[in-house]
Amino acid sequence: MELENIQRVYLVGIGGIGMSGLARYFKKRGCVVCGYDKTGTPLTEKLMNEGIPVVFLDDEDNIKVSFQEKDPNTLIIYTPAIPSNSRILNYFKNGGFTMKKRSEVLGIISKGMYTIAVAGTHGKTTTSSIIAHVLKDSGYDCSAFLGGIASNYNSNVLFGENNTMVVEADEYDRSFLTLHPDIAIVTSMDADHLDIYGDKSHLVESFKQFTSQLKEGGRLIYRKGLDLSGGKTYSANVVADIQAVNVRIQDGSFYFDFKNGNLVIENIQLGLPGLHNIENAVAAIEVALHLGIEADKIRKALASFLGVKRRFEYVVKDANHVYIDDYAHHPEELRACIKAVKSLYPDKKLTAIFQPHLFTRTRDFADGFAEVLSMIDDLVMLDIYPARELPIEGVTSAMILDKVKNESKQNLSKQDAIEYIRANKPELLLTVGAGDIDTLIEPLKTILQNA
Repeated sequence: MELENIQRVYLVGIGGIGMSGLARYFKKRGCVVCGYDKTGTPLTEKLMNEGIPVVFLDDEDNIKVSFQEKDPNTLIIYTPAIPSNSRILNYFKNGGFTMKKRSEVLGIISKGMYTIAVAGTHGKTTTSSIIAHVLKDSGYDCSAFLGGIASNYNSNVLFGENNTMVVEADEYDRSFLTLHPDIAIVTSMDADHLDIYGDKSHLVESFKQFTSQLKEGGRLIYRKGLDLSGGKTYSANVVADIQAVNVRIQDGSFYFDFKNGNLVIENIQLGLPGLHNIENAVAAIEVALHLGIEADKIRKALASFLGVKRRFEYVVKDANHVYIDDYAHHPEELRACIKAVKSLYPDKKLTAIFQPHLFTRTRDFADGFAEVLSMIDDLVMLDIYPARELPIEGVTSAMILDKVKNESKQNLSKQDAIEYIRANKPELLLTVGAGDIDTLIEPLKTILQNA
C-alpha cells in the first residue's frame, strides 16, 4: 500500500503509545482516523479531544459506518497486544481489509526518508527523544515517532518539514525488522520478551539482523560491550570510540565532557540523572555531529531537554518531599533508575512502589528483580499487571518479594499503597513499572504536596 493512497485509517489498539502516534500522524495527513481500545486512558482522552473518535466496546457494531465496507484506500492498523479473539480485529480480517501491524506502517512511512532508528531492550525512548529534540532545537528539524510523551513537546509524534525521521525500533515481536535505517543506534540487548524469543541468543540474533538492514553507507552506533560489530561503540566512563568523560554532579544536575576521535565538547549539562542517560546522550550527540550540527547548538539543546513522561519524571520536588515516577519494568532498567535516585539523594531513605509487568517477565527474571529491589529501603509491591497475558499458575508478586533481602517489604493493593503513603509521607518516593501504576501518580502527588 502506498502512503499517498491512504484515506481512512482504523487503529485496533489505538490507545498504545506507538499506535496513538500513528493516529496523530494520519490525522495530520488529512485522513479519516478512528479506533478501538479496551479501556480509556489519558492518551485516548487526548486523542478524542483532538477529533479522533475512540470506542471501548469490542463489538463490530461499534465500527463507524464509513469503515464497515472494504475499500482499497482504507488501512487497518493493529498491534500484537490485541487478543486474537477480538471481534473488531476479526471483522476486518474476515472482511479482507488491508491490515498492517504498527511496525509495518512505520516501515511504509520511513521508506524514502532519511531514517534514524533507535533499538534496544531499554533506553530507546529516551535516546530517540534526545535525538529528536537536538534536531528540532538546533533548527535541523525532523519528524519523530517516539515511545513516550516528550515533555518539551507534550507529544509522542513530531512533524518536520524535512526528509529526516527519528523512530523507535521495537524488538517486541521482531517489529524492527520492517525498518531499513540510514543510522541505527542500539542501546542494550538484555534478555527480555522471552515469551517471543525463547532465549537471549535468539534475541541477539534478531538485533544482528536489524543492524544488517542498514542502507548502503549507513552508520551503526552501539553501546560498548554489546555483541555487535562493524560500527562505533559508545559509553560513559568506559573507554569506547565515543565516550562521556569527567562525569560529575553539580547543583543536582549531571555534567560531562563528550569525546570521540575527532572532537571534545566540554561541560555538557543534562537534566536527566544517571550514567545510563549520559550514555543515551552520548549516542544522540554522535548522531547530531554526523548530521553536521554544531557543538554549541548540541550543548544548548541538551541543557533544555526536559525528558520523557514517566522516564525519571519528577512529580514532586520541594523542600520536604521528592517523588519520582519511572517506567522501568526490567531488572536492568530498575537498577539504573535506583542507582540514579541514590546518587542524587544518598542521605535520604528510599520508599518505592513497584508493579511487575507480565507474568512471563516475572517468572523469567524473578531473581534479577529481587536482587535489584533489595537496594530499596522500604518496598511496596503491587500485584502483577497482566497486559496481554493470562495468569500463570504459581507466578505472583510474592515470587519476587519472598527473595527480596531487605526487611521492610510488603505486598499491597493499589488503594492500600495510597493509604500507606498517606500514613507515612516518605521524604523520597519512587513509583516504578509499565502497567497501570500511573493511576497512582495524581493521588500520591496530592498527598505529598499537602503533607
